Amino acid sequence: MLTVVLSGLRARWASFLGGFVALALGVGLLATMGLGLSATFHAPERSPQRFASSPVVVQGQDRLTLDVRRGPGTASVVQRLDRPQPVDNDLLRELKARWTVTPSGGPDAVGVDAPAAEVRALVGDRAQVLTGGERRRADPDPDRDADALVGVNALLGTSGGVTAFVSVFVVASTFAFAVALRRREFGLLRTAGATPGQIRRLLLAEAAALGVLASATGCVLGAAGAPLLARTLVDGGLAPAWFTVGGPVWPFHVAFWTGVTVALAGAVAASRRAGKVGPAAALREADVDADTLPLGRALLGAGLLLAGLGLLVWTYATDPSALLKRKTYTTLPMLLITGIALLSPLLVRPVARLLRLRGAVGTLVRENSAASVRRTAAVAAPVLVTVALAGTLFGSAASVTRAKGTEGREQTAAEYVVAGPALRPVTAPAGAVVSPTGPTSVFVRDGDAAVVKYGARAVADPAAFAELARLPVVAGDPRDLDDRSIVVNEEFERRRVGETVEVWRADGSGPVRLRIAAVLALGTGDNGPYVTRANAPGSVPDRIDARGGGTATVRALEASGGTVRTADAWADAERPPGGSPQARLGMVLVLGIALVYTVIGLANTLLMATSVRGGELASLRLAGATRAQILRVVTGEATLAVAIGTLLGLAVTALVLGTLGAGLAALSAPVALALPWATVGATAGGCAAVAIAASALPAWRLTR
Repeated sequence: MLTVVLSGLRARWASFLGGFVALALGVGLLATMGLGLSATFHAPERSPQRFASSPVVVQGQDRLTLDVRRGPGTASVVQRLDRPQPVDNDLLRELKARWTVTPSGGPDAVGVDAPAAEVRALVGDRAQVLTGGERRRADPDPDRDADALVGVNALLGTSGGVTAFVSVFVVASTFAFAVALRRREFGLLRTAGATPGQIRRLLLAEAAALGVLASATGCVLGAAGAPLLARTLVDGGLAPAWFTVGGPVWPFHVAFWTGVTVALAGAVAASRRAGKVGPAAALREADVDADTLPLGRALLGAGLLLAGLGLLVWTYATDPSALLKRKTYTTLPMLLITGIALLSPLLVRPVARLLRLRGAVGTLVRENSAASVRRTAAVAAPVLVTVALAGTLFGSAASVTRAKGTEGREQTAAEYVVAGPALRPVTAPAGAVVSPTGPTSVFVRDGDAAVVKYGARAVADPAAFAELARLPVVAGDPRDLDDRSIVVNEEFERRRVGETVEVWRADGSGPVRLRIAAVLALGTGDNGPYVTRANAPGSVPDRIDARGGGTATVRALEASGGTVRTADAWADAERPPGGSPQARLGMVLVLGIALVYTVIGLANTLLMATSVRGGELASLRLAGATRAQILRVVTGEATLAVAIGTLLGLAVTALVLGTLGAGLAALSAPVALALPWATVGATAGGCAAVAIAASALPAWRLTR
């Protein structure tokens, strides 16, 4: 058996080349992503900076710990505070009375030159005692390294998922189409006495050999590509400058065995169909694509399509805000894509027959595409994947960004907006209204079993804020906001005007009971809550809205130290139409992976399909067709298949964006959908160019 398998691989290397390249590339990308992911699990160990010379650091509490119900008992929930609490003055005096104490630029921590055990005995539970590497927690923004890796982790995880999805798709499609072209060969083997089990084992052995060779090659590519990925992420601003990939072995094991599994999984369904080929039936059939859809494929496609539609509807009905998250509009379309791709043989013929192409060439293009369902579907499927990913990724991201920008602009009546960290106080000129706000947090119990941290805004002047803000009020009046009240949104468990809500402040102080003054629609996620500065300890304004006062207001705002813009310019700067450069680079990376696989799938499918059409093309020549006409027929079929894939991809995009628009409407947010025509057009055009070239070259050779 092994001799037959290896001989077959050598004799039909061109047929296996596309699957080999796709699988090797997939394994290489998985190994690269795995190495990158392993580097995001742990931030680099940095030595303490603020208290490098102090063996012990006493720091105020930087965590809020509350008891919640867990089943019949209770458990502690820990939430990180925005900033540590100051060290108690009485404790500080006790420390200074016994040891040398080193302050360092803030009341939240001091260095102590003393034995750690004695310091712990004195401090007790009044503060934290840090030693060794834990002293880093007293540095400014101690979690900055770990936070910087969150986005990298999400990007590499998404890219790895897309790689696995597309590689399985392309490899399975390649094996299925290659088996369809070998029906006559299998019929001859059956005539020679081969059993269906031997045919199946032959194909599985070929897949295993191909999988091992391609996976080994992919691991070599992954080892070479990981450093390049790290440099790309750093240069693109997606990863911090210190980010590097390490040398763990597990990503290579995962990638290698995933590649072998993908190869075998892609060949299983094809081998079952090949085993069912009978000797006489195979000898009577011509070498054309079959237009039947196996029952298993039909059921699987229908199930995945219904599951994708059901998840979209369920997400819209239960949590429409989840539709605005990248994880949702990246993963959900994959179910729809796979379902429609599996059902594509049912869609190819009706779509092709709808066209009314003129002339003999047009008629041949339409009828050949409708008759050769498997070939047309095999070309359309990878185009569907790429166009759908381009439309849903870029379209959803652009739509969410546009909705956020529109919402931000609609929610202020200011003429000018100043943005910047730690803005200085501004005195409002005569005739002007100035409203500074800053970031803060509030902690609220969600029932008896959870504690939720909400990012809030601290209002310095409630009257000015109420005059300039145009909030989406559901109930109540923001003008009633004062030091004993809070403005919440519909995400809060308690959200009736006049009710009180128990809140812990950003520094962990509390609880305080605040009356609900107003309730806001949830929107895109930036609508409240709002509190006054009295309930936002340590908050510093990072935004100032202003109206009236003319040039005097502009001069006063410039003294704040921030960037002064008109309200329209501020909205555009906060939410650029194309999204942030880092986000676009991430989406380009994901789309680039899909596009590379599409190119491989298109080229391999059309090269195989056209190379076995020698008899058909010769018959056309004998019927009087010129060489140019034959080339137009072949390239026209490829172009039509790409067009069908594009239409199906646009259908998936329309479903996802339509549900996103419904979700925005349900959240009372602006519905500002954006279909990335340029990206989708460039993607479809690139696919068409590859398809035309891959079909024209073998056709030109066969018609010489």
